[in-house]
Amino acid sequence: MTKQYLKPLALALGVALAGTACSKHDDASTAPPAPASSGTAPAAATTTAAAKPAGPTFNIADLDTNIDACSDFNGFVNAKWVAANPIPEDRTRWGAFDQLAENSLNTQHDIVDAMDKGAANAKPGSIEQKIGLLYRSGMNEDAIEKAGVEPLKPELAKIDALKSTQDIVDFLDSSFNEGNSYVFGFGAGADFQNAKMQIGYASQDGLGLPTKDYYTDPKQADNRKAYLAYITKTLTLAGVPEEDAKKQADEVMKFETQLAAASLAPVEMRAPENQYHFVSVSEADKVTPHFNWEKFFAAQGVTVDKGFSLSQPKFFKEFDKMLASTPVSTWQAYLRFHAIDSASPYLSKAFQDNKFDFYGKTLAGQPQQKPRWKRVLGTVNSSMGEALGQLYVAKVFKPEAKQRANELVDNVRNALKARIEKLDWMSDETKQKAIQKWNTFLPKIGYPDKWRDWSGLDVNGENYFGNVEAASKFNYHYDIAKIGKPTDRLEWGMTPQTVNAYYNPTDNTINFPAAILQPPFFDANGDDAINYGGIGAVIGHEASHGFDDEGSQFDGEGNNKNWWTKEDRAKFDERTGKLVAQFDEYAPIKDRPDLHVNGKLTLGENIADLGGLNVAYDALQEALKKNPQEAQSKIDGYTQDQRFFLNWARVWRGSVREKQAMLYLNVDPHAPASLRAIGAPSNMEAFATAFQCKPDAKMIRAADKQVKIW
Repeated sequence: MTKQYLKPLALALGVALAGTACSKHDDASTAPPAPASSGTAPAAATTTAAAKPAGPTFNIADLDTNIDACSDFNGFVNAKWVAANPIPEDRTRWGAFDQLAENSLNTQHDIVDAMDKGAANAKPGSIEQKIGLLYRSGMNEDAIEKAGVEPLKPELAKIDALKSTQDIVDFLDSSFNEGNSYVFGFGAGADFQNAKMQIGYASQDGLGLPTKDYYTDPKQADNRKAYLAYITKTLTLAGVPEEDAKKQADEVMKFETQLAAASLAPVEMRAPENQYHFVSVSEADKVTPHFNWEKFFAAQGVTVDKGFSLSQPKFFKEFDKMLASTPVSTWQAYLRFHAIDSASPYLSKAFQDNKFDFYGKTLAGQPQQKPRWKRVLGTVNSSMGEALGQLYVAKVFKPEAKQRANELVDNVRNALKARIEKLDWMSDETKQKAIQKWNTFLPKIGYPDKWRDWSGLDVNGENYFGNVEAASKFNYHYDIAKIGKPTDRLEWGMTPQTVNAYYNPTDNTINFPAAILQPPFFDANGDDAINYGGIGAVIGHEASHGFDDEGSQFDGEGNNKNWWTKEDRAKFDERTGKLVAQFDEYAPIKDRPDLHVNGKLTLGENIADLGGLNVAYDALQEALKKNPQEAQSKIDGYTQDQRFFLNWARVWRGSVREKQAMLYLNVDPHAPASLRAIGAPSNMEAFATAFQCKPDAKMIRAADKQVKIW
């Protein structure tokens, strides 16, 4: 279960596109490529970040000098590259992250292909053997086609046999235990009030469309019509007569619309108070008198002791109402559809194509489905991602890189501390608490110190659907087994092969997977400016999340606890409000000036970009003080300060299909990449100075609108 409170650098959107009502995994077969996989071996693994350039680390030929940097910095840095690099047909976007993801897929492909070929000779029960067999089963298209819908029939038979509310409850209990969630999600997480311990979290879920607004917004009428058609076809593929399937599709849509009305919107879900609501089991039963939580936990094999988080009470109250009042036949239609929908990527081609047609083509505008090997590799990642990461690290990442990357982390963190200490708007009392939180940051570099044990997972080379089911159950029980145990701050929420980074406020860790430690983020041959404008800003971004609008509500121990004076919080809110206003003004989709960025939804990431870029710039200045000659020199005609901002913008280069861009505006807590390239620099005097911009230049925000937080 993806934790709501993880704060990644960029979005991995599988669940949001594929629907989450019965999610075994992020749906790698239909979701657009996300920055969630890494590239080939980075030279940065064996050289310090401050090494002298041995070759061009920033290709100035990519710059469009016909565009004024002070008017359109993103265009100046990226327009020429974007024009020369169209989006591949099997993707909905293409840019720096996606290039690394593509390189990574090729590296991982080599690994799993070798594991497949060597599975017969691999040590029995080893991760090498299991990954090889899992991948082989997914590539066995003949067996998958021959099986058709047969693998799912036992589940469908259980749904067909439901006759009462109690039958539905029993079905949900047993389905969760098998790793198949319906209607809501359940997993382990740190207790917001005692982050040193893990508790259970029950959270809203169950919708097949991206957000609640898709069920009522007039602008989404076409998507609702397409969704109805998708539900109908999904049911008919599994053998439901067409007329009956149409009636059931209407019932599913009404069911989900009712559920959506009781669900929180993405902006609301960002608030910690909407992510956590601790109750005893008896208190939870009062919210859902028709759903017995003690029985549910017993079916999962967990003990919740004093209680758990019933995170969105309004949602669960509606869920209980629907248990009591919605006809069993409607529940059957809903459960039947989502069982098929969730299983579709692992069934025959007709099911796979049907799901892609809606979630890939209709919602995201993706022209072609990814080739089979990429989709199966996505399943390997979602099923045994850390195991694949163990093999990935052994192939491409040197252990000593951890220490070298740590040097950069320390420099940027020190710059953040210095900024906090010098703030002119924060009282000494709050500053002291902020520094206490800073002192407890735990940076994690590259990969886990201790790898997961996969000895309890059995897979074979023949049954793809069965393997996915087994992995789903194995991973679910691995997660919920943490309930009642101490929080492990050394555990990772991303795999090493992920091109991303994240901050987790409930354990106060900043995490940088091996795959992001490569160009354009981290270049062994790069000058300081290139590295601080890339990975340095990423480090600063994640550290700044500890002090964004959400992270600032957690203390250094990971508890949701106020450490601010009332006056300081008001000053903070005033400053962040200006950042909300800045991004609310942006309308990033050409020919759709009516569609704007949601400044509140993207606030946390925008704070982190602004803070991260500022502290990385400060860290660069400290590094240059140690080498005055380099500080004064130019490379390819550009100063170190200019190259710093050039690499920041290069990291965010790329383009996105219109439908995907529209979807991102509704669900993505990150602003569009083109705006991230300019949003933070436009608030920095250092940028204006570096490029000698006039005060009235488009890239320079007026003094009264300029945002300064950390």
